[in-house]
Amino acid sequence: MHGPGTDRKDGHHLVPLGEARDHVLARCRSLAPIECDLVDAAGAVLAAPVRAAHDVPPFANSAMDGYALRAADSAGAPVTLVVVGAVMAGEVPAVPVGAGQAVRIMTGAPVPDGADAVCKVERTRPGEPGTVVIERSVDAGENVRAPGEDIAAGDEVFAPGTVLTPAHVGVLASLGVEAVTVHPRPRVAVLATGDELVSGPAPLAPGKIRDANRPALLAQLAEDGFVPVDLGRVGDDPDAVADALERGGATADAVVVTGGVSVGDRDVAKEVVGRLCDDMRWMQVAIKPAKPFAFGIMTASGVPVFGLPGNPVSALVSYELFARPALRQRAGHGNVDRPRLAAVADADLRRRADGKLHLMRVVASAGPDGTVRVRPVAGQASHQLRSLADADGLALVPDGDGVRAGEAVEVLVVDADRLAGPDRPWGW
Repeated sequence: MHGPGTDRKDGHHLVPLGEARDHVLARCRSLAPIECDLVDAAGAVLAAPVRAAHDVPPFANSAMDGYALRAADSAGAPVTLVVVGAVMAGEVPAVPVGAGQAVRIMTGAPVPDGADAVCKVERTRPGEPGTVVIERSVDAGENVRAPGEDIAAGDEVFAPGTVLTPAHVGVLASLGVEAVTVHPRPRVAVLATGDELVSGPAPLAPGKIRDANRPALLAQLAEDGFVPVDLGRVGDDPDAVADALERGGATADAVVVTGGVSVGDRDVAKEVVGRLCDDMRWMQVAIKPAKPFAFGIMTASGVPVFGLPGNPVSALVSYELFARPALRQRAGHGNVDRPRLAAVADADLRRRADGKLHLMRVVASAGPDGTVRVRPVAGQASHQLRSLADADGLALVPDGDGVRAGEAVEVLVVDADRLAGPDRPWGW
């Protein structure tokens, strides 16, 4: 194997992937916290702790439909108790429970004074009029949800850094919380550059191609929980690129530009990014695809700019490795990366030694023993976007001759839903 050094093909110095990522992440701080309505908070990251204003549950209530009673009265069951009332969820018990008595109770209803247990209805039967037969004894506290059993008043319910799921939202709603302090979801502007780009269904003129990168990146940003902002597409005109980037910097929290960051004679985006940004760095990263990459902080707005390659697969892989982690960090996430899995190659993952880490598009599946197994998809060139659409992971194939069938390989999961698979029976 050969470590990052000089690209054997074009002679450029190669920047290790870790170094490039560290450079970007060190310059992308989390956004300042805002107040967010709870109904809009799922997926956001808490920026301040939330404490419970009261117990959950707030009162002792029944976990079952049945009869509230004194546990001691059920000793020696079956026993007959006098039914002195009934209480439904949302009601206040009208009578206490005395010795030899029971109250009909529904799930969630307050437990009457005097009762210390609930016998579920399946373990009872009607007795003489006005009575119930308890067929099995119960212990004190059985089928009773105690006050504060889930959350006690004053508890820190969720700490800063918590990613709010629907379950978190439900917990907060149960505490009467209507707004939370979170890191906002970054607004991310996307610009495509290149004289060759067109959009729409009209027949292609000679030398033209349809813009795939911008729609794909806008869709990926939305799927990742960010707010996409479409800057459109511009040709290889430095002034037009600069104007679009400045509009993005004024209206968004980050800007992604695709195309024009390689070594061609008309790759103007990297030059414009360098003009508009402090500490702009153009890198040839030791990866394939997605080797060329530019990054800087706009002088006027302080907004980060990610310069991604123009080849469609390279653009999306570069987004995965650099832009997405940085944007998640901007959104306050502690875990910024996709999951990685240890896998076994079902077929050879062939490559040539070139000083770069290869990210090969693969389909992953779980074997009968739970081992994740991967096979490459057809078409690994950086312009073959269909192959990325067919893949659910990127195999991280280190420099060398590749990975042989049966050997171990690490996989970056890019589509966890599809990896889960439609035909994984759970045994029900």
